[in-house]
Amino acid sequence: MDGGGGSRNQGRSSRFRGPGNPSRSSRSDLRPSLPGTSDRRRPPSAVAENPTVEDRGGPFIGTCPDMCPAKERAQRERLRDLSAFERLNGNPGKTSSSLAVKKFCRTISASEMAVADIRPLPVLQDTLRYLFRLLETSGYQFEMVHDFVFDRMRSIRQDLSLQHIVNDQAIQMYEEMVKFHIIANHKLPKNSDKSLHHLNMEQLTKCLISLYDMYAINRKSNSINKNEAEFYSFYVLLHLGSNSQAMGDSLSLWFRKLAYPIVTSNEMCFARSLLRYFRLGNYKRFFSTAATEVSFLQLCLIEPFLNELRALAISYINYSCYKLHSYPVAHLSVILMMKETETESLCEACGLEICIDEDGNRFLPTKQTGFSLPRGFQNYSFQGFDRFERYFKIPF
Repeated sequence: MDGGGGSRNQGRSSRFRGPGNPSRSSRSDLRPSLPGTSDRRRPPSAVAENPTVEDRGGPFIGTCPDMCPAKERAQRERLRDLSAFERLNGNPGKTSSSLAVKKFCRTISASEMAVADIRPLPVLQDTLRYLFRLLETSGYQFEMVHDFVFDRMRSIRQDLSLQHIVNDQAIQMYEEMVKFHIIANHKLPKNSDKSLHHLNMEQLTKCLISLYDMYAINRKSNSINKNEAEFYSFYVLLHLGSNSQAMGDSLSLWFRKLAYPIVTSNEMCFARSLLRYFRLGNYKRFFSTAATEVSFLQLCLIEPFLNELRALAISYINYSCYKLHSYPVAHLSVILMMKETETESLCEACGLEICIDEDGNRFLPTKQTGFSLPRGFQNYSFQGFDRFERYFKIPF
């Protein structure tokens, strides 16, 4: 299921259980082509003892009972290739079935993959739950846990794909994995290696592609999955930002392919409104709408674009307001949903000066010529999003 992308070594929804068409190149990830003929190069006895995916001649059910196949565990113990989360009593050369989790393998061959190395759906569900518990209880820095979960989730998707599993349980697993990548987009430190954010967003896109395909495959008559509208809205929000890249069909063409109930849903209307306000530079409507309607997962997605729009708002005010009337920083902070001190800091980062009157009130003199967009932004607060405060404070 997990297509190309960077390799790593490794709210209406809350956390993973509540508060949240790119390129179609990953459709093959969802339904890989598996040869249906037996491997004639091996003797019949070998096939009987260790049947492979090809020996099954089509869709099959894996038989591995553990999070990591015994063969892989033994090999990784021998090579001392164990993550910190997989080491038994901290020993880098020893693990157990309750700690080791199957790694993602980019170069996988159906002719070499034994069904004993593939985990069936119930084991995959248990493995995903185990990974999410690590995020909450590990005690390690988030980047380190993210690196481990990031890789092992790709392996889960790979096992789902090899078995052609497309049902309600698989859809729920994909939704949880999408939530993981969205929340990670917020949790990963903003000053960390940009490749971490890039790879995380890349896998988010791939998960969404596969999830949309699964929605379509599993759809019964005209029924719509209860979470489809919100998860489709994520695709629209990923187009925010002046440097957003096209992800397959244009949005206008993509919308025409959606079911009518999804296009007219509250979640989709909200996402389309935000996108329209952003592209028009209507920062006041953007922030007021977001404050009242955004879900936690949607907020995590639009967060990287908020400061860009804030800086754009400051440029509009600087260039359009009357020169003799300075703009109150207190009022600007309300519009931009920031603390007053942070608003002042952002103005200065844009190359603008702030003046203070005799009463200590701060103002932004307009028509300043030194404005420039910052190359990077500090971490600013989100005044008005108080209902999400408990989500921002959870371990994950």
